[in-house]
Amino acid sequence: MISGAVAGALHNHGALRNPGTRAQIAASAATAGWHGRDRRGGWWRHGNGGYGWVGPLFWPFAYYDISDYAMWGYDPSFWDYGYGDLYAGIFAPYGYDDLAGYLPPAGGGASAGTAPATSASPAANPVPDELSQMCGEDGRDIAGLPIDQIQQAIQPNDAQRAALDDLANASVRAAQSIKAACPMQIVLTAPGRLAAMQARLEAMIAAVNIVQSPLDRFYALLNDEQKARFTALGQDQREGRGGGQLAPGCGGTQPGATEWPTAEIEARLHPTEAQRASLANLKDASAKAAEMLKASCAPDTTLTPPARLAAVGQRLDTMLQAVETVKAALDDFYQDLTDEEKAQFEAIGPGRGVSSSDENTTTSRHYRRRHHASIGGIVRRIISLGF
Repeated sequence: MISGAVAGALHNHGALRNPGTRAQIAASAATAGWHGRDRRGGWWRHGNGGYGWVGPLFWPFAYYDISDYAMWGYDPSFWDYGYGDLYAGIFAPYGYDDLAGYLPPAGGGASAGTAPATSASPAANPVPDELSQMCGEDGRDIAGLPIDQIQQAIQPNDAQRAALDDLANASVRAAQSIKAACPMQIVLTAPGRLAAMQARLEAMIAAVNIVQSPLDRFYALLNDEQKARFTALGQDQREGRGGGQLAPGCGGTQPGATEWPTAEIEARLHPTEAQRASLANLKDASAKAAEMLKASCAPDTTLTPPARLAAVGQRLDTMLQAVETVKAALDDFYQDLTDEEKAQFEAIGPGRGVSSSDENTTTSRHYRRRHHASIGGIVRRIISLGF
């Protein structure tokens, strides 16, 4: 279960500005409920060591990832998102018992030993406040830019100072947009997970749009020397937050992790001809999405902050289009399945990469929250190590 201590750990703002720390937290939280299973890594893990899915949450620390790349020109986290996360939305790495570690303490959901709904049912379990801290923050101390440092570096005139204030206010509003779209419930179906991805991406796109114009105006007011100083400030930010190089690819996962599980689908569902046709359309949509995301991969540290933010917006637009493409086909396929077939389809993901004995534990339908690791304790230990 998630400990209340995670809230304090996740409010260590200085530590969270380090992308390495965020990746460590996400990695620990992503597998915190895996009692008795290998927690050294999961097939949906990102190249930088983080995870795009932490329980029911897609894209933890989204605001930090956008800001670190767009403003300072570093951090592999943003460009690590791609097809692997979409695939993990279709074939979830979590069974119901895995998600029990992300539920509120007793009283906020079913108690230990209570049989929950089947994995094909649209669950309405609330996401705890502790997990929502990874979803987004809207306080100026977190979302705000280092105004004092920027002013000291560029020595702005009155017009530039006013534009910088507008940018700072826009930054806070953008973070609030992302925070407001944090999922309020844990969903257990593939269509529900893709809907959560869609909502998250739409909020991130809205956040980029909020910041883009104020950033453009501020940067256009700077002379060449001030722009050079601003760039140097970004280099200082990189050094102060543990460096960080952009990943060579986008959305990479472990080799073979995103191969379509055709044989397992056949064995579990024994699809009818109509279902086979819908499944073929879903596979085609998935392949199309993968190509779209591959073609839009363009991380670059040499661009200006406005240009990098525009690249962020373009990438998010493509990701949203990819999710919508797959979701439409998935909805068509899903509506042709019986409740039992939906349950069988949802069981495909949790068993990937685990032994048969572990799979039996994973797919059981009982809460055993007393066995689940405390995410709060794990995160607190990471912070104490000074990553």
